[in-house]
Amino acid sequence: MKIGFTTRDSVHINAHFGSASQIDVYDANDRGYAFLETLKFEDDLKEDGNEDKLQPKLQALKDCAIVYVSAIGGSAAARLIQKNITPIKAQSENDEIQDVLLRLVKTLNGSPPPWLRKALSKGQSHTFEDEFETTIEEEITV
Repeated sequence: MKIGFTTRDSVHINAHFGSASQIDVYDANDRGYAFLETLKFEDDLKEDGNEDKLQPKLQALKDCAIVYVSAIGGSAAARLIQKNITPIKAQSENDEIQDVLLRLVKTLNGSPPPWLRKALSKGQSHTFEDEFETTIEEEITV
């Protein structure tokens, strides 16, 4: 699964989604993670309510399941969710990308919460039977 991180230094999750000039993208699964690319944005990125600046980011992140941000506006969050991309706000701008990735891999090796299982399935086709089996399994294990 692809995961984006808004960052100014490629170490911390320390950039607001709308004004981020850089988003680092990683691939993560239950075996580990790998850096894929840095997405660069150079247009007018001021935090001014200009919704047009979001479109290039939304397009660039279309294959991501999750995007970690230091902050995000409600409209931008809604647009990500509409594209099946889960925005997650970091606890602080001191949160390090590597730490988040390590915790994520550990969670994937355990019992991921429902929101993460949904993010993992991004891009996979689902059938009614898949949804039914998931519901039954969750009901049985509860």
